[in-house]
Amino acid sequence: MYKYEVNSSFHWQSSASPEAEVVAITLPPAEADSDIQQLEEQHTGINLTASHIVSKTPSEQQLEYILSNLLKYGVLIASSVVLLGGILYLIHHGSEPATYQVFHSEPSEFRSPKGVIKAVLSGSRRGIIQLGLLLLIATPILRVIISLLAFILKRELTYIVVTLLVLASLTYSLVGAYF
Repeated sequence: MYKYEVNSSFHWQSSASPEAEVVAITLPPAEADSDIQQLEEQHTGINLTASHIVSKTPSEQQLEYILSNLLKYGVLIASSVVLLGGILYLIHHGSEPATYQVFHSEPSEFRSPKGVIKAVLSGSRRGIIQLGLLLLIATPILRVIISLLAFILKRELTYIVVTLLVLASLTYSLVGAYF
């Protein structure tokens, strides 16, 4: 039987042979500092502590909180509206056979936000689905608008210009389809 011993705390026995032989393996002691920490100290010469880490101002934290909640709740609300519209649509039209032989385009009432709102107010289930999709599209656009207002208040010209370009691109992609 073989018996292996490592640092006098780990024992393993095997029943392969009736003879017993003990082998001791000693591991080198772990160093206090890691290799990464040593390299950082060598290259920078500075030992980073919590006081050296750049923190965000309260206004930046508040803006991040507002924008993250806007995106989170905007997507949740839009998804809920689409789900509600889909359930209502399936309740009333779920048993109708699908006809794929002829292509039916989207009705004209669903091609504009004004038409979608009219369809929802008239009780259209497809209108509810379309409203949820409009809310989903409006969520990131509203985020860009709020970011733009925050950058204007902070007077950060570079970010204002970039945000205006993003907003112009989003607006063109939405309005460009009508012209």
